[in-house]
Amino acid sequence: MFHLSNKSGLYNILQEVLSGGRLEDSGLLFLLEEKDGKAVQKIASAADTLNLSINFGNVSYVVNRNINFTNICALNCRFCGYKRTKNSKDAFLLDYDKILEKISEGKKQIGIDEICVTGGINPELKSNPDYYFNLIRTVRNNFPDLHIHAFSPQEIYELAKATGKSYAGVIEKLVDCGLNSIPGTAAEILAEETRRKICPEKINTAVWVEIIKTAHRLRVKTSATVLFGHIESNKDLAYHLSLIRQIQDETGGFTEFIALPFISPKTSLGRLVDKAAMRDDNNVLKFYAVLRLYLDNFKNIQTSWPKIGVPAALKSLECGVNDFGGTLMEENITKSAGGKFGEYLSEGEIINLIKQTGKIPVRRDTVYNYLNINAGI
Repeated sequence: MFHLSNKSGLYNILQEVLSGGRLEDSGLLFLLEEKDGKAVQKIASAADTLNLSINFGNVSYVVNRNINFTNICALNCRFCGYKRTKNSKDAFLLDYDKILEKISEGKKQIGIDEICVTGGINPELKSNPDYYFNLIRTVRNNFPDLHIHAFSPQEIYELAKATGKSYAGVIEKLVDCGLNSIPGTAAEILAEETRRKICPEKINTAVWVEIIKTAHRLRVKTSATVLFGHIESNKDLAYHLSLIRQIQDETGGFTEFIALPFISPKTSLGRLVDKAAMRDDNNVLKFYAVLRLYLDNFKNIQTSWPKIGVPAALKSLECGVNDFGGTLMEENITKSAGGKFGEYLSEGEIINLIKQTGKIPVRRDTVYNYLNINAGI
């Protein structure tokens, strides 16, 4: 057992993890609170070493397209710049033809393997929940081989309310329509007190966990996420990560962990945060490294190039990250909050960028089956 109260604490923690031990929650908090530059370098180096032993220098990516089907939303999350009301000039709800057009474009232009479908909680759809089921069915009928990654736990919750079905009943019907997997978004921060401050109208932590576990029990894979860099404390982050790791121990249903830095410029929450700290890539990179060291039951840690920019995303590949994310084609939620790093990278660009770091680019599918281990080599 290592002692956290002395200077050998960091060394003991890193040695414990690199020798195959499991980092305890007290050690996680210790790493999250570490600010010394040399210490942070050691954390990143340890994470890189551990990642190399797990993923052997492979960095995966997916050729996909995001589809945000509506920006009309009844919720008032303080971190969001995407939400619009029905009467907003730029409000939209896509019809199926437009969604099929976007998918067809992605297929023809870049050969997408996946679509990721999410949107606002549009109050008009409460009386028309079939929009969601028929959307999935329509996409599946037109693109039988496409992986459909759609509808967060918040949307599952809303569908359960609208239809009177259980969470399991909603997920089973979506799967029958053609759904393959669920994004683990709407997690934001799972420490309840802080969660209530930033998204008081969203499902609470217990409901998010119940829906995720239900999906896993039905053998529907999900991702896991966290929104960080706002008003959360290190204790909040430690709680969130501990809960995620416990779920993964129990179900094994998470495909990857995605850490999403808060984008602040066009949000009400942005006025409350330390913008200098948010702009410090070292804070983000350290967090990625800590994820690798703590989440020992996750093979895949994904960076977020639209949120932190390509240079920082490439640097994260030296800090324990093994997945570069996707081609995306569009990313309206980050852009609406003030994101400035773009929405699209071609497969060729991603391959070349990964190769610049000395890593091996690997095209994957949504659930991390490798499709081409020699991509670009």
